[in-house]
Amino acid sequence: MGYYIAKSIKRIMDKVKFELEFPLRASPKMLFPFLSTPSGLSEWFCDDVNSRTELFTFFWDGSEEQARLLKKQQDKMVRFRWINDEEDGLDTYFEFRIEVDAITHDTSVIVTDFAEEDEVDEAKQLWNSQINELQHTIGA
Repeated sequence: MGYYIAKSIKRIMDKVKFELEFPLRASPKMLFPFLSTPSGLSEWFCDDVNSRTELFTFFWDGSEEQARLLKKQQDKMVRFRWINDEEDGLDTYFEFRIEVDAITHDTSVIVTDFAEEDEVDEAKQLWNSQINELQHTIGA
């Protein structure tokens, strides 16, 4: 199914901020662990995840990247900052926010991320692919 709705684009330093909305058939309570825990993230986002308090290490095909957990609100949102961006002094992050429509009760995941201006389309395609994997994993 996977599709996204471009929510906004904003330039921050050398990177462009963008938001994508993905409708999902899942409750926030069921969805949140897949967005916020090492075991949940390793089921769809990457090959494996280790964490020590707020430091998460993500593994993909023999490479690894570290991110710091910046903010977490139970069943609502989680925000990480890549350590490389932090070391470069960039105020960037990637965030998963769960929103439920007050009228229809439909659930969406809003992904916020930053990318180089010439890499935004590629980043959006990557998120589309990743969220498709999440949908498959949770059966949504």
